[in-house]
Amino acid sequence: MVYPKIPLAQSVIELFRHKGIQHIVISPGSRNAPLTIGFAQHPDFQCYSIADERSAAFFALGLAQQLRKPVAVVCTSGSAVLNYYPAVAEAFYSQIPLIVVSADRPLAKIDIGDGQTIRQQNVLANHTVFNANLTEDANADNDLLIHEAIESAIRQKGPVHINVPFEEPLYETVSELSVEVQIISSTVKDTVVNEPFADLAQIWNAATKKLVLVGVNDPHQLDQEIVNRLAQDPSVVVMIETTSNLHHPDLINTIDTIITPFTEADFKAFQPDILITFGGMIVSKRIKAFLRKYQPQHHWHIDPLRAYDTFGCLSYHGKVHPNTWFQSFFNFTTTIESSYRQHALTIREHRREKTTAYLASIPFCDFKVFEKVLPALPEHSQLQISNSSAIRYAQLFDIDPSIEVYCNRGTSGIDGSTSTAIGAAVASGKPTILITGDISFLYDSNALWNAYIPKNFKILLLNNGGGGIFRILPGHEETPVFNTFFETSHCFTAQHLAAMFGFEYHTASNEESLEAALITVFTNSAQPQLLEVFTPTLENDHYLLQFFKSLV
Repeated sequence: MVYPKIPLAQSVIELFRHKGIQHIVISPGSRNAPLTIGFAQHPDFQCYSIADERSAAFFALGLAQQLRKPVAVVCTSGSAVLNYYPAVAEAFYSQIPLIVVSADRPLAKIDIGDGQTIRQQNVLANHTVFNANLTEDANADNDLLIHEAIESAIRQKGPVHINVPFEEPLYETVSELSVEVQIISSTVKDTVVNEPFADLAQIWNAATKKLVLVGVNDPHQLDQEIVNRLAQDPSVVVMIETTSNLHHPDLINTIDTIITPFTEADFKAFQPDILITFGGMIVSKRIKAFLRKYQPQHHWHIDPLRAYDTFGCLSYHGKVHPNTWFQSFFNFTTTIESSYRQHALTIREHRREKTTAYLASIPFCDFKVFEKVLPALPEHSQLQISNSSAIRYAQLFDIDPSIEVYCNRGTSGIDGSTSTAIGAAVASGKPTILITGDISFLYDSNALWNAYIPKNFKILLLNNGGGGIFRILPGHEETPVFNTFFETSHCFTAQHLAAMFGFEYHTASNEESLEAALITVFTNSAQPQLLEVFTPTLENDHYLLQFFKSLV
């Protein structure tokens, strides 16, 4: 075996190995050479080399998203670690375990004028669940900090930062370990359900209007029996988002189409007595605005770790997994008569009829693209969606239950959507489709600078010449300031990027060419595919806004 000569590097590597951290994403650099040498030449680690640190961190995020266990990113000193921050923040709010390992100069070299040197200790502290600032020597205190960092990433499902100072020389190796690390056993506490179910059930059993709202949720995390029971209760309306990965014919998955046309009387009639939420962030601004204005008497959030008071009326936090919580809670509940669920389903059928008629009446545009693309997705594939307009359009349609859906909704940023999707595709091994907008794609174009892109990875790129979402938001005016500083108008295409990075490139600009291209893209797995769909910049917002008016 080949090991770095520096004992501290040996300690980090050995503790990672003992703790089962297998996937290491490394960005080339000099100060992190001891770690790179050790990780890359050890058979217990799967290492990936991603040059751009921002892309590397999102790639690691995608790996961890699928593996559901910690993935490490390793960088050199200086500004390199700062480029991890967008992915760290996403991991923090999406509850994804990510281990940042930054090489550093020894403490005495900070702020004396050395190159590639910044104040790295605790630099990510606002969005990490643990920070380990190691000292230069290998010792038991450092071993304990590394152990606590790894355990925190696992238990708290979030990012941690381990800052590791190295002095030169950095590249020397040895054939035998010179350290014996202190291995601390992980302690797993049994989940004790000690919730006030009897009191909660008394409230539940008296309420005729109960709304269950589900945001981001990993596939297969909630027992289908629980989904079925909620969906069939006449006093319960279950509203889900595309990212919830829950399925039942009576779940309402197109939230905005339901509530956007509501009058004040409709809102009051739909106002729930009880709101139960679980899962991650909610995309729909309309449902958030509705529940903040027409607040339920009780808001219960079910999550082992966190409960955000999103609607300003949080009254209870169930600190267990939703499966555990509902299985116990149902033992105390009874079914009561109510028209709440049926009222919502009747509205949904009416909205579906209106939606079908409207889509048949409009020409080719972003909205039309989603109508064609989503039903054409291959069964049992994975769908990654970028933020901004793409995820919002996706909320307006049904998606086949066999398809797993993901989106970086922790911070809702466009910055790493492609990198995350590629990491997820590598980890899952499933055919993966990324639907992304042009600004998100161009912003993260270094994601394609990646030697690990699977052949069955496909990108559907909607190019409407700018940030189309800003045309939908209030304040849009057709002025040079808007076009330059908000929409970011451009005339770029992905053709040359596709050629440079080995993607087979296709285009579409109308329904006929889109339908033909989708068949080609979804059936060709000889190399990664990129389909660029061009839509009319000045018309997309009109057709979407008119859609919501047509629902009345």
